[in-house]
Amino acid sequence: MKLHHTTRTDGPTDDRTVVEVEQVSHSFDGLDVLGDVTFSIEAGTVVCIVGPNGSGKTTLLRLVAGLLDPDDGTVSVAGGTDRRVGYLAQQPAFRRQFTVRETVDFYGALVETSPDVDAILERVGLSAVADRRVDALSGGMRRLLGIAQTMVGDPSVFVLDEPSSGLAPTMRRHIRNVMDDLTAAGGTVLLSTHDLRTVERAADTVLLLDHGELVAAGRPEELLAEADAQRLETAVETLGPDAGAASVASGLRGGEQP
Repeated sequence: MKLHHTTRTDGPTDDRTVVEVEQVSHSFDGLDVLGDVTFSIEAGTVVCIVGPNGSGKTTLLRLVAGLLDPDDGTVSVAGGTDRRVGYLAQQPAFRRQFTVRETVDFYGALVETSPDVDAILERVGLSAVADRRVDALSGGMRRLLGIAQTMVGDPSVFVLDEPSSGLAPTMRRHIRNVMDDLTAAGGTVLLSTHDLRTVERAADTVLLLDHGELVAAGRPEELLAEADAQRLETAVETLGPDAGAASVASGLRGGEQP
C-alpha cells in the first residue's frame, strides 16, 4: 500500500517543508524493512511515528537523520541545503564518568560553533545537575541529556527515538514541554513512540507504520474522525491494514502505560 501524506499548516507548503521522504525503501540482508514510504513534514511541527515493534520506525528515523541511505527513493532535509539534524537514539550511551556539563561540552567540541552549554541545560531542565556524573543520573535525566546533546550545533530538525519510553508520567510531561519549546523556537520534531498520551497531546501529525508500510497518516483528530473513534488506540485498530491492525494495536498497548 502506498500512502502519500503532507503535514499541513496555514502557511504555504513549499516554503515550510523541512523534511521530504519520497518513495523510500530499505532492507537489511534481503529483508524488506520499509517499502515505498512517502511523506513530508513542515517546520515547527511535532510528527509522531507509531506502530508495533519491527514496523520500521527506527529505520525510518535513521534514514531521516542521515545515518542510513535508502535503497530506493530520496530523503531530503531542509531542502537539501542544511542537513543539521539532532538525533537521539532509543538508548543513548554517554561516558559514565563525565558530568552533565562535560558531556555537552564534549559534543560541542565536535561542531563548528561552540554551543552555549548553560543555555542548553537550562532549556532541558538540567541546570541544577550540571556537575553530576552521568552514572548518577536517573533514567529520565539521561534522556534529557540525550535531548540536550541533540541541540548541539543548532539543528533545525530533531529526530527522537522513543524519548519518553519507560519514564514516569511526570518526566513524560516534562519531555513534552521540552518538545514544545523546540517547536516554539522554529524547530521540527520527528519522534517514534508507544506512548499514545504523548501522541494525543503533542502530535501535529501521526504516521502509522505497519510491516514497513505507511498505512495511515493525519492529525490525531483526523484519524479519530476517519475511524469514527473516541480514542486513538481504537483509531489505530480501525485504520490498520486487515492483516496488521491487530498487531499494530497490540504493539502500542504493549508500550508505556498511562
